[in-house]
Amino acid sequence: MALPQSDLDRIQLWCRGIWPEHLWNQAKVEADVSARHVDIIEIRPPWNGVGQHTRFPIARLRYTAATGQWAIYWRDRNFKFHEYKRKRPTKNVQSLLYWIGSHEDPIFFG
Repeated sequence: MALPQSDLDRIQLWCRGIWPEHLWNQAKVEADVSARHVDIIEIRPPWNGVGQHTRFPIARLRYTAATGQWAIYWRDRNFKFHEYKRKRPTKNVQSLLYWIGSHEDPIFFG
C-alpha cells in the first residue's frame, strides 16, 4: 500500500515552510519519500561554494499501513534511525510535524 497522498502533501508543504523562500539558496528542508517512510532532510550549500550540497537527515516519519499510523524516528550520530518514544504513533501526521518543528526537543533541529 502506498503512503497516503494527503499526508505526503502535508509533509511537503510543511518542509517548504521551515525556511523562508528567499533563504532557500542558504538552507532548505525537503522530504525524501520511499515506499514506507519519509525522511526529512536539511539541505545546505557547501561552505566554500565548491562541491555538492550537503543532505543532512533530521527525522524519519514511518507509516504503518495496517494501523494507518505515522511514527517519528530520530537519527543518531551514526545516521541510524531509532523510534522516538516521547511522541506516540498517530494517524495525524500534522501533529508529528508540529512536534518535530516545535523545538520542544532539540534532537531534531537543535
